[in-house]
Amino acid sequence: MTATTWTPEKVSELVSQLTLEQKVAQLTGFAVTDLVVRRPGGDSGQAGPDIDVDRLPALRPHGVGHLSLAWFLGRDADSLRSDLARVQAAVREVSPFGIGALVHFEAISGLLHSSGPQFPTAWAQAATWEPALVARAAAVTAARMRAAGIHHALSPVMDLARDPRWGRVHETYGEDPELAARFSVAFVRGIQGTDGASGVLATGKHFVGYGASEGGLNQAVTQLGRRALVDEYAEPFRRAIAEADLASVMNSYNEIDGVPCVADRWLLTELLRDQLGFTGVVVSDYDSVTLQTRFFHTADAPAQAAVQAVSAGLDVELPGDTNYSHLVEEVRGGRLDERVIDLAVTRVLAAKARAGLIPGMTTPRSDPAPATPEPGEAATVRRAIAERGLILLDNDGTLPLAPRSGRVVVVGPAADELRIHFGAYTSVSNAEVPMGMIAVMTGQIPGVDPATFVFTDIFQTRMPGLDERFEAEARRIHPDMPTVVDALRRLDPAIEHFPLGRFETDPDHPLDPFIVEQAVADADVVIAVVGERTGWVGNNTAGEGQSTAEPALPGDQETLVAQLAATGKPLVTVVVSGRPLLLDAVARASNAVLLAPLLGEEAGPAIAGAVFGALNPSGKLPGTFPRHLGQLPIYHGHHHGSGYHHPTGTRHGYNDLADPGPLYVFGHGLSYSTFDVALDDSTGPAVEETDGLIRARLVVTNTGTVDGETVVQLYARDEAAAVVRPVRQLIGFARLALPAGETTTVTLEAPVERLFYTQADGTRGIEAGDVTVLAGFSSDDVRCAGTITLPAFTA
Repeated sequence: MTATTWTPEKVSELVSQLTLEQKVAQLTGFAVTDLVVRRPGGDSGQAGPDIDVDRLPALRPHGVGHLSLAWFLGRDADSLRSDLARVQAAVREVSPFGIGALVHFEAISGLLHSSGPQFPTAWAQAATWEPALVARAAAVTAARMRAAGIHHALSPVMDLARDPRWGRVHETYGEDPELAARFSVAFVRGIQGTDGASGVLATGKHFVGYGASEGGLNQAVTQLGRRALVDEYAEPFRRAIAEADLASVMNSYNEIDGVPCVADRWLLTELLRDQLGFTGVVVSDYDSVTLQTRFFHTADAPAQAAVQAVSAGLDVELPGDTNYSHLVEEVRGGRLDERVIDLAVTRVLAAKARAGLIPGMTTPRSDPAPATPEPGEAATVRRAIAERGLILLDNDGTLPLAPRSGRVVVVGPAADELRIHFGAYTSVSNAEVPMGMIAVMTGQIPGVDPATFVFTDIFQTRMPGLDERFEAEARRIHPDMPTVVDALRRLDPAIEHFPLGRFETDPDHPLDPFIVEQAVADADVVIAVVGERTGWVGNNTAGEGQSTAEPALPGDQETLVAQLAATGKPLVTVVVSGRPLLLDAVARASNAVLLAPLLGEEAGPAIAGAVFGALNPSGKLPGTFPRHLGQLPIYHGHHHGSGYHHPTGTRHGYNDLADPGPLYVFGHGLSYSTFDVALDDSTGPAVEETDGLIRARLVVTNTGTVDGETVVQLYARDEAAAVVRPVRQLIGFARLALPAGETTTVTLEAPVERLFYTQADGTRGIEAGDVTVLAGFSSDDVRCAGTITLPAFTA
């Protein structure tokens, strides 16, 4: 067959040649785990499963649209590639015209497989405030996906996370629309390549408002008005569509104003397609179509749930066909117009043509296919993200320590554990799933009945006795990764370690202050490494499906910090967490606080380097840290008249909270050096708008005695509008490296469009009036400002 460039017309012609059954098959996923055969001695969870592709024709005689759960295949890169190739060959045999299946994998922290390079989690990536690093990491991931036969990344997570009770904060790029948009665009460009040349499709998720669930509960109702949805929560999607040609979008699990997002036509068609201009394929989050019958009670049968979802604009059901398999009978029964199916199939086949899965159709490219990144690129990028994502929250001068300058004692349950530095959707969490399932199904978990256990129960089920197995698996997958205490000892071999503190409280064995005092009696400085585990399976306090009523250090760790502080020894506290925690007591008890936001393989070296001054911390917070639970949700870009910046001060705040503000603000992060920034008006107005572009010329100086990096942040405030606007909006930022005592000039630019909002008449734009532009090093560390008068702009 002669290959020709695919066009919409050719895709439409192909659709016209498919039977109804074949069309519906293209709109559904198929779980490769349905092909798995049990191997004797396979209970360890460490060996890849065997698959029987001969089962496929009976299970899916009309073809396969998408392959789900494929990340559980293969023991290594070669066997993963081989397994996927075998399944794909079988798919082409049963599918019309030899059409292949879109194979999807998660990719937010790198390829979700033990063979894939792993990067710090998304929240850590955002803490670098350097989107170019994420683009490089995504390009590495895309190359690995292409090599394995994977075409569809179910990443990035574009949700705004403003409530740390929600367990998936670590998967996001933080609380701010601009920060999340910049990183989302960078990730999509890295995955898809220039002009989509990589052959891999990125998926923006979750559309929309998933991270703003009521009470921080997973899948709960989202209480947001349409203006907030469109102007803030949809902004990362808007930008990724416009600036990076985002190929795929996934719905969110929640409901808004009584309508599940999976079946909300206003959301998936009027907003996403008509307003935001999305032309790609919309896929369901796993089992979200089923939630209409089992969870929301908005459909009384799978067939009705399927009709509601596909009619709203949801093209594909994942992971299987529980509901969409009924679409054939719904069309033939006259309850659904086949043209709705045709439209969805057209989008799916266009995506497949773009990925090279339709024989005889090729993708037009203005550039050659992207080159495979250099072999050392993954290690270089993950190290850079870890080093620039580490955040110094507090420091009274105790840090950095001088190596071999005294007795250093390290304590805390996170000091000698690798697993804690990985979040969900990583090699470690993926490896734990089969281990946990095997433990449940073989009766190893007390109080759990394997007969009534369903897969999603694995997120919340406590699994006593498995922590050592999970840690051993993390060490098997990452044999060269040092723990924090090991990394510290590389720089100071005399460091002592005492295993004090636990992630879970044991009422029968409370922490003994006498033992704590004896352990550090002769110490010159104490390092407490504390935090929380994040993942899918077993004894985590954060992760998918794991909300917490009080996002604080679990177990007896806060008590440990308090007892250490009571000894009077200088105390450095390292907190390992992928979300803001309640750290007020910890901050007051510590001389210095470092935040390691799930830095993965490079966590230990980055932390050790910062402690001993080999690394000057430069990370900045992508989310606000509350002082008290009652402040939640708390975030910097709140509206005038709400939140912690209010003209009436304490009269507007909490009468039992002396300081209504955050513990640590958005954008905060200290350094071993100091910096200043001022307006540069030497050649004209320092702040101006020209041709729809806001420019701020700035002079930045390293005023300290140590070389360092910082992030200059540009905010804007609309001084008057017909609708209530935020007290500040991030509109730009730049990371700078400056030697001690040196000065540089930088111009930060942002389109006026960054300030657009849904106006009182429903149009999108900005009214004429004054806008104040502010520059500084965090949302409350503003060093200079200038006001400009803008004319009215419309989209």
